[in-house]
Amino acid sequence: MRRRIVGALSIGVLLSLAARGASAQIPEKFENLQVLPKDIPRDSLIQAMRRVTGALGVRCTYCHSGGDGQSLQAVNFAADDKPAKKKARFMFAMTDTLNRVTLAMLPDRSDPPVRVQCVTCHRGSPLPRTLSATLVEVDQKLGVDSAVARYRSLRESMESGRFDLGEQSLSETARTLAQQGKTADAVRILELSSEFHPSSPQVDAELADMYARNGEKDKAIAKYRAVLAKQPNNPMARRGLQQLGVTP
Repeated sequence: MRRRIVGALSIGVLLSLAARGASAQIPEKFENLQVLPKDIPRDSLIQAMRRVTGALGVRCTYCHSGGDGQSLQAVNFAADDKPAKKKARFMFAMTDTLNRVTLAMLPDRSDPPVRVQCVTCHRGSPLPRTLSATLVEVDQKLGVDSAVARYRSLRESMESGRFDLGEQSLSETARTLAQQGKTADAVRILELSSEFHPSSPQVDAELADMYARNGEKDKAIAKYRAVLAKQPNNPMARRGLQQLGVTP
């Protein structure tokens, strides 16, 4: 997003242009520019839209109607019939306000200043969601087995840094599921985290707590002891064992 961009996808999402030589299909003059400067140079607008499509991992027709979804042939850039285009205008305006007004008031702001861009939140996804939110939704719709499978798939396929695949994301997922009364599902998620983060005493402690909540005393004791093997003075593990009637 350019520094002076005031607002919105008015011509929309123009990706994959260089690879296809498709810039010739883009209008020389643009219509219905509501938030971008009406005199914005063609090349500048194209570059801005390329940044947007890259940030969201989409093509032009995500916001613009017409065309075949692959090329720019017959795409109606001026039309406003897609809700995604209206949302994009709002998001452009939001980021402009954040950068130009809100962050300008930040005390001791870094120099050069950090600016909010589409990629700051989206990171290759049309909807900017955390890994935890994604896994919780999958669990709710398809069950915990599907949530576990989704995580494994993401670990194998992720190359753009779209999600934080670390232990904290899985811990947050487990806490959310436990709050929803899905203790068994929370245990599965923490067991998954333990598989990928075997050296983490924090994951062991969280899993021990969840085992205890789920009535699995022996497993809880084993995990608390695993914590103490890594951190002999860990107070959470010692307290957990005492609550289970075991001497640390």
